[in-house]
Amino acid sequence: MKYGFDSEKYLKIQSEHIKDRIAKFGDKLYLEFGGKLFDDFHASRVLPGFQPDIKLKMLMQLADVAEIVIVISAVDIEKNKVRGDLGITYDVDVLRLRDEFMNRGFMVNSVVITHYNGQASADSYRHRLERLGVKVYYHRIIEGYPNNVALIDSEDGFGKNDYVETQRPLVVITAPGPGSGKMAVCLSQLYHENKRGIKAGYAKYETFPIWNLPLKHPVNIAYEAATADLNDVNMIDPFHLEAYGETAVNYNRDIEIFPVLNAIFESIYGENPYKSPTDMGVNMAGYCLSDDDVCCAASKDEIIRRYYTALCELAAGKGSENEVNKIALLMKQAKITTEDRKTTIAAKERKEQEKEHSAAIELEDGTIITAHASALLGSSAALILNATKHLAGIGHDVKLIPQAMIEPIQKTKVGILNGKNPRLHTDEVLVALSMLSLWDENCKKALDMLPRLNGCQVHSTVMLPEVDRKIFKKLGIGLTCDPVKK
Repeated sequence: MKYGFDSEKYLKIQSEHIKDRIAKFGDKLYLEFGGKLFDDFHASRVLPGFQPDIKLKMLMQLADVAEIVIVISAVDIEKNKVRGDLGITYDVDVLRLRDEFMNRGFMVNSVVITHYNGQASADSYRHRLERLGVKVYYHRIIEGYPNNVALIDSEDGFGKNDYVETQRPLVVITAPGPGSGKMAVCLSQLYHENKRGIKAGYAKYETFPIWNLPLKHPVNIAYEAATADLNDVNMIDPFHLEAYGETAVNYNRDIEIFPVLNAIFESIYGENPYKSPTDMGVNMAGYCLSDDDVCCAASKDEIIRRYYTALCELAAGKGSENEVNKIALLMKQAKITTEDRKTTIAAKERKEQEKEHSAAIELEDGTIITAHASALLGSSAALILNATKHLAGIGHDVKLIPQAMIEPIQKTKVGILNGKNPRLHTDEVLVALSMLSLWDENCKKALDMLPRLNGCQVHSTVMLPEVDRKIFKKLGIGLTCDPVKK
């Protein structure tokens, strides 16, 4: 993989910048963490070299002064909202996040349930957390939020929220996903801290959009594609431009709410320490791009990937046409089409030749390998065998898994387990390959090549079953599929 992002530089300057921001406010800083603290795979895809857990590593340098508060919306609890990249509900992810943070030595004392309006599911979840020894606080829905500043900044607004007891000078506010109410939690805490005579500040740490990259830079367009379902739109920050005469990129929600934040800050403190939404941020990622061309290429790939994902979600009855149309428009802005993804063209050409569903992979050196479905193997399973054989220098005509071994597996799948598809999936092929590697040197060589598939790109001419998608994800392969059901 070619790298375009300097992680070591990022670790150094980002932690220093946050320390400077803590010092600016005195007693306490509430730091809203947008995006994911770890498992940030979007950032690692568009900024090759960005480690998915680098933000957590950075924060670990501040672990002795930091504590973490996890936020979840009562609405998301009630709807059993699922985190798309991990396939688990937000309420389960809160527990996972807590364990992950605590295992790394962080203080995690509390969970805030926001948008609370007496939901029974939220009450049940609170009891569950309290049985585990977790302090739980309710933040209620405030009528007219965020525009009714007079009500918000009063005992009938933020005053009705539970005060979250914290101990450290840096309080990191994070959540399983967007729309959880992290900013409102921070502002509510500022209100309560001020009532207690504690000088507290607020800052926002959000990787995207990257404020000091151009508005239409592919990295920033890729962020819009990633949040197409939220209708986020990147914009020039007009407050920053007016205050400093400098162009900075932010997004619509922060820009729209800034006048409200300004009024709340002025109401609490008498003045706002920030002159623009961009001022509130502490993100230094834009200073750490080491190869802009690499990041541009990766971001364009990500936009196309998001487009195919949206198409498949729509075909499965889960997505929306608006999301598809928005990403299609972003592709035009980035001056790309699906044909800019090499594997897309190769897979479709193979399908045309074989009259069977096909798949293609682009290897680390740019080589394109293809495969098609057969009576024995699905196209994904065949593709992994073809790719590993190529990397291991094994002839294409060599059959790694003999037909005599595949047929009994098919018989079990269909005849005993009542499966409808006799073709072997990727997991079944890898198990067979692992067994054969005990005495077959070619199978062992092919198996040893699997780590080299990390970072490679694949396209399938058919929507793949969950088992194949999971295997590609575990191998670190970027997958796109045509919105075609089997």
